[in-house]
Amino acid sequence: MPQRISWKQPVALLLVVALAALLAHAWSGGGKPAPGKPAAAQAVPVKVARVERGDLALSLTVNGYAEAYSSVTVQSRVSGQLQAIAFTPGGRVQRGEVIARIDPSLLQAQLDQARGNLAKDQAQLANAEQVLRRYTPMLAKGYVSKTDYDGYKANVGIYAASVQADRAAVEMAQTQLGYARIVAPVDSIAGAPLVYPGAQVAANSTNLVVLNQVRPIHLTFSVPESALDGIKAAAARGSVAVSVQPPGATTAPITATLDFINNAVDTGTGTIQLKASYANADDRLTPGQFVQVTLPTARLHDVVTVPVTALQNSPTGSFVFVVGADGKAQQRMVSAGVSNRGRIVIEHGLAGGEQVVTDGQMLLTNGTRVQVVAG
Repeated sequence: MPQRISWKQPVALLLVVALAALLAHAWSGGGKPAPGKPAAAQAVPVKVARVERGDLALSLTVNGYAEAYSSVTVQSRVSGQLQAIAFTPGGRVQRGEVIARIDPSLLQAQLDQARGNLAKDQAQLANAEQVLRRYTPMLAKGYVSKTDYDGYKANVGIYAASVQADRAAVEMAQTQLGYARIVAPVDSIAGAPLVYPGAQVAANSTNLVVLNQVRPIHLTFSVPESALDGIKAAAARGSVAVSVQPPGATTAPITATLDFINNAVDTGTGTIQLKASYANADDRLTPGQFVQVTLPTARLHDVVTVPVTALQNSPTGSFVFVVGADGKAQQRMVSAGVSNRGRIVIEHGLAGGEQVVTDGQMLLTNGTRVQVVAG
């Protein structure tokens, strides 16, 4: 019995043949533009920056550390038993504030004794003066010998000298008693106590506490001796601002002022020590804290600069892509110099006011049309 053929099979065959013809047409160039009508080149998106001409301040970044503006190890000026500590360890103390007390009992007794001696000698002086006044008229009448009179007069001088010495002793005892109250010499931060109440303290020997003055605070760092001339030249022009940033900080850098250049270069390291001061009113820095310090070293006048990201390198030298008025990028060979804070000096090859590509150079060739996008 003959097999019946479905009407769907011829239709499917026709569709396959039509698709094959279309593919063959496309493969043979049927989709190319007509002669004399080339496809328009697509512009490459790039970011650009202006070539600047002007002065450029060069700077140097080094590591340093914060240091107390002054550090005082407090000792007692009198011997005795430590009676009390009047500061909070790690807390702030003000100049003239009492921070410790020595037991004043013995010192008070010495003052009382000195006052007693003064009163005794003052009484003896008064008596000697009265005796001298009594015998003075008798000397002229011959009722008293010259020798006895000279003795009475000498007694007045002796007791007057004793009174003067006693007054000095009273003043000394009062001063010693005042030393029983130990006060802070500067506004500072107190460290941990080095002795505690009940301990016997020796005058000018026993350390009580270390006070660090941190308002202002010093930033200490060293720079190569090759940078010294530029730093001195900057200092000669006026106050030198120094930028300071603790590692890992997310806040704005601190601005300090250079206030010390050491008087000798370390021959072992070839560096010289410098210090800058910062008011530290916000207590942002702590002695011993490491910081990065950036300071000016020289100033270049009337130079051409571009962002460092604009500079490209090739086997034949450095180059940049300059965007012309026609919207095309032209490759231009340049001679680069020193760089600072993201900008580099171009010694030859560019003029101020031109535009250079800073992003997108990898897709460019000489004469590529570009489209400037916002940075």
